[in-house]
Amino acid sequence: MTRLAVLSDIHSNLPALEAVLDDLKPFTVDQIIVAGDVVNWGPFSRQVMERLAELPCAIIRGNNELYLTDWQTSRAPEHWKIFTLPPYTLAQLGDHWMNVISSWPDTLSLRFRDASAIKVVHGSPRSHFEPILPTSSDTEIETILAGVQENTVITAHSHLILDRQVNGWHILNAGSVGNPLDGNMTASYMLLESHNDQWRAIQRRVAFDSQRVLDEFERTHFIEQCGVVGHLVVQEYRSARLEVLPFLEWWRKHCPDEPQSMAMLEPFSKVDKRDYMPPAYQVGM
Repeated sequence: MTRLAVLSDIHSNLPALEAVLDDLKPFTVDQIIVAGDVVNWGPFSRQVMERLAELPCAIIRGNNELYLTDWQTSRAPEHWKIFTLPPYTLAQLGDHWMNVISSWPDTLSLRFRDASAIKVVHGSPRSHFEPILPTSSDTEIETILAGVQENTVITAHSHLILDRQVNGWHILNAGSVGNPLDGNMTASYMLLESHNDQWRAIQRRVAFDSQRVLDEFERTHFIEQCGVVGHLVVQEYRSARLEVLPFLEWWRKHCPDEPQSMAMLEPFSKVDKRDYMPPAYQVGM
């Protein structure tokens, strides 16, 4: 039997990664698969990279790695110019770790002998930025996965757990190690075990010391460097709920011509955030 550990969306959360690795110790794992968004968002980017470098990992880039590799290059879209997090994270990583990230692949095809082939993507086979959500319809998923020959698809990006069968595809999402967005402030990861030429998924949730993350944000002056989005990122690490996306949707709707500022937090705090977030993230609110 082959057993894999699937991690994704660590987002520079070292305490959460350490908790997951401690939880893994009783299991015999043949390989660790990391489905992108290893760094950025959180405050421990360099330390997370150093820890993963010690392990037998196969890692792909996520959209947060692209923010770093393409920042201030000709590849960057125009709207990235207002992003405030990349300079903070790039300063943590330096040239060495950025060269490592720049060499990661964008997808993986895993072909173990005792189970079906696996396609590993961050968002979808079409884009790092396109999520497959628990609320996605079968028709939507069939369109997204058109042309994918592997029977099992590991995706990430949404930070929401998924285990679903659609038209011959087994679609899996391990949730988020470091930035859970389902209201449950625990690290989420997945074990995959080969069974009768298929893969059986075991989802696991692990407690971690979130105060260490908040303390590191403060020690490194994260909000001072990253502004209003930095403040909202810290709120996500407090609430395990979407904070940045609802703000950006509210900003685009009500004041797109105004620069984002801390002063906007007061009027934004009075809105119902559910009006500005996808239904998949409203469960339990």
